[in-house]
Amino acid sequence: MYFFIFGKYINPIHAMKYIALLIGLSISFLTASGQESMNATTSDPQKMGWMKGFPPDKDSILSALDGSFFRFPALRYSVSHMREFLPTKVVQASMNRYVFALNPDANIDTISFLPWKSKSRMTWQESLSSNYTDGIIILHKGKIVYEKYFGSLTADGVHAVMSVSKTFTGTVGALLAEEGVLDETKTASYYVPELKNSAFGDATIRQVLDMTTALQYSEDYANPNSEIWTFSAAGNPFPKPKDYTGPTNYYEYLETVKKNGKHGDAFAYKTINTDALGWIISRVTGKSIPELLSEKIWQPLGTHHDGYYQIDGSGIAFAGGGFNCNLRDAAMFGEMIRNNGYFNNKQILPARVIASIRQGGNQKAFERAGYKDLKNWSYRNMWWITHNQNGAFAARGVHGQTIYIDPAAQMVIVRFASHPIAGNAANDPFSLPAYQAIADYLVTK
Repeated sequence: MYFFIFGKYINPIHAMKYIALLIGLSISFLTASGQESMNATTSDPQKMGWMKGFPPDKDSILSALDGSFFRFPALRYSVSHMREFLPTKVVQASMNRYVFALNPDANIDTISFLPWKSKSRMTWQESLSSNYTDGIIILHKGKIVYEKYFGSLTADGVHAVMSVSKTFTGTVGALLAEEGVLDETKTASYYVPELKNSAFGDATIRQVLDMTTALQYSEDYANPNSEIWTFSAAGNPFPKPKDYTGPTNYYEYLETVKKNGKHGDAFAYKTINTDALGWIISRVTGKSIPELLSEKIWQPLGTHHDGYYQIDGSGIAFAGGGFNCNLRDAAMFGEMIRNNGYFNNKQILPARVIASIRQGGNQKAFERAGYKDLKNWSYRNMWWITHNQNGAFAARGVHGQTIYIDPAAQMVIVRFASHPIAGNAANDPFSLPAYQAIADYLVTK
């Protein structure tokens, strides 16, 4: 099987990598060239020399046209420079900037923990390279106690947050439900009639928010027949081939999604739920997701740096994975959530929105999704809820992105990363026990 892209036929491996990368849902295809053995030090983008020189050396140039910009180790550069490769729409920052207080704690690097299924302990500092960390920040009681940057990311830089984007969209959706703008018992087609004949037609807003919709949609990147490829082709921001007859943007694709099963029965993590919610939100408010996020959250927080969303050829923001932002600004969002919606001397989100998130979703429905290492977790308003003893919950994205909130420890951790393997299963054995170790330390401070 082959794919026809930009007027030529290319093999399926290159096509799959390329299309997925365009929408921020990257694949962990590791070649036999030795790249799979490159660690965080040898793959450091500063050492690799990507896009340097006037003009850059031909061997150092990365491009969206051939997908090279997101093949490991090049992705370690591109995650901090996505705007150089893809069209975007701005999320305006604030004119009234918030400044974190600093209380650095030198002991954090030496805190140790036992990774899952390991007999050897690891220090926090060691875990950062294991997870190909680009930037990490820890807040305790609202103060920065730890902050480090690696690779291409700097303190004033912007990084792709991948599926953490879903959490921003879900939080805005939960806000609109609290304000009565959205009725979570109404169906998606009630707000967007174009979805009537799709699988979303009879799905409620609550089911979309919690991803308990029954959709015939696979994100199996190894299968060239998976629906992800049609969705990706629709969202491709570059000109379509002349004989292309499929959907031409994200919304057109959503109208074609078929139903498979009964809504509400099981949790199924599928990106198109977020893009459907984004359409619903924009329809009821008359504003794009970037505009609404800026107005409702980004500016009130007192953020320092404009964020941006990747957009398709129709200018539609990729709500499910296209947001890019600054590390400290993301920490402001996490601290606001931890503090029940209050931040920068104002109540940005109603406390009831945060309470709704923290109560979690249907754990039995989540269990049916088969996440063996995430026992007793649930999903609500596009947040992952651990239901652990500390009541921790998180936003999570491929290649190691997270906003992890631990209420009991009064802690927020934000990590941006560029792990060569997309799935969180590659990071969780070193990340989740590390976060708990930091929480156990900070709760005594």
